[in-house]
Amino acid sequence: MIANLEWYRVFYWVAVKGSLSKAAEELYITQPAVSYAIKQLEGSLGGKVFYRNAKGVTLTAEGEVLFKFIEQAYGFLTKAEQQIAEMHQLQRGEIRIGAGDTLSKYYLLPYLEVFHQSYPQIKIQVTNRTSRETIQLLKEGKIDLGIVNLPIEESQLRILETLELQDCFVVGDKYKELASQVISLHELSKHPLILLERGSSIRRFIDQFTQGYGITIQPEIELGSLDLMAQFARIGLGVSCVVKNFISEELKQSTLFEIQLQEPIPTRKVGIITLSSMPLSAASHHFLQMLSAGHDEKAAHNSL
Repeated sequence: MIANLEWYRVFYWVAVKGSLSKAAEELYITQPAVSYAIKQLEGSLGGKVFYRNAKGVTLTAEGEVLFKFIEQAYGFLTKAEQQIAEMHQLQRGEIRIGAGDTLSKYYLLPYLEVFHQSYPQIKIQVTNRTSRETIQLLKEGKIDLGIVNLPIEESQLRILETLELQDCFVVGDKYKELASQVISLHELSKHPLILLERGSSIRRFIDQFTQGYGITIQPEIELGSLDLMAQFARIGLGVSCVVKNFISEELKQSTLFEIQLQEPIPTRKVGIITLSSMPLSAASHHFLQMLSAGHDEKAAHNSL
């Protein structure tokens, strides 16, 4: 193994230029430094790689063999530098994102559209999983960042709080009278309830909320999609717990009706998570900045 890889670089430029002095100019070092590097290289290899001629230097047979491989290695290194530069300029790269179906549709998708239009060369991979599964994918290095429902407690993660969500119970025309009055959780629990299936962070949040008032709710229907829950409520199958932020059009068009509770549901937040120990790629870092800037703009708009 060569003790000093710099010798290879000197050898390469002497071979390309055919001159010790021209190689010195290319490398911004002195000619004696070039001569010393070649001498050390030849000593390590046990033979001459150049011989002098009237015009400068020429490769020996051993030098020809060495140059063939060094030229390839130099080409690979140059290509690597070029591709890394392209990654920093967002002309190349990949973003791997983990998020649930609902957050992908209502929160992530608009940002992905803008990012893809601006940087079409960046590959985007989205894996749909629950918040808990997204955290595990991040720890395993299978995604670069995740979008999850908060709160979570994980010391290995950086958490950027973004969107604030408001959960609510809604009904369709069949149970419309429930939305015409303020009712208690106890009264609500007597009606057929439609909730997200157990294991989801939203379901845990709602269970903890109701249990805080001494009420354990037993849903008649459990689903894996908030969109389905809104549809089930709309056709009269029961009272669904959904995210108010994501059904504003249905409420405006009176296809769904919000139930006013005596015990208001507290807001919760969405967070963007990354591994504390893992630096982000240029593309992932830029996308994270876009998400953060988008949140700041919305927060400023809402404060006006």
